[in-house]
Amino acid sequence: MAIFPQSGSVKKDSPAPGNDAPLPPAPLRDPVPPAPAVADFAPAPVVPPRSAAAPSAKESIIASDLTIEGKIEGTGDVRIAGRFKGDVNVQGNLTIEHGAKLNGGVRAKQVLVSGELDGNIDSASLVELRDSAVLTGDLKAGSLTVAAGSKIRGHIECGWGEVKADDRPAARGKDAATLDAG
Repeated sequence: MAIFPQSGSVKKDSPAPGNDAPLPPAPLRDPVPPAPAVADFAPAPVVPPRSAAAPSAKESIIASDLTIEGKIEGTGDVRIAGRFKGDVNVQGNLTIEHGAKLNGGVRAKQVLVSGELDGNIDSASLVELRDSAVLTGDLKAGSLTVAAGSKIRGHIECGWGEVKADDRPAARGKDAATLDAG
């Protein structure tokens, strides 16, 4: 049976026209396959892909099932999802998750509160109180965002640029712009 149409009636096993000699038998295949080719270069190192949302600084997390008492100081970011009793002094950001509670003073670059904070916030450049936030204490910040539904009880100073810890309104007189909520 021919796969391709051929001119004439020549069969596959028959000798070519004009040649009466039989075809030599097909060579036997070697039963051992040849060795694979060897690459002359080193493979590239495997680098995990970096997600766009990856934080640039390291973040420490207190999980929701933990209760810790002590003091936190450092340069990275801190995320509290559980309960922490003590002061937090970081050069990075502090996030207090919904359902979390912090009892203590806070010094951080940015403070984002969704849970409870029972203590003062000093010298933050930005404080954001989300709708489930509860703040009981004084707050000093360069900028303050308060979502509807959040609760605040304390003295607030914001919008004055760099705020220093000893810049209390009693020391400056009554001309300080303050908000007392209660």
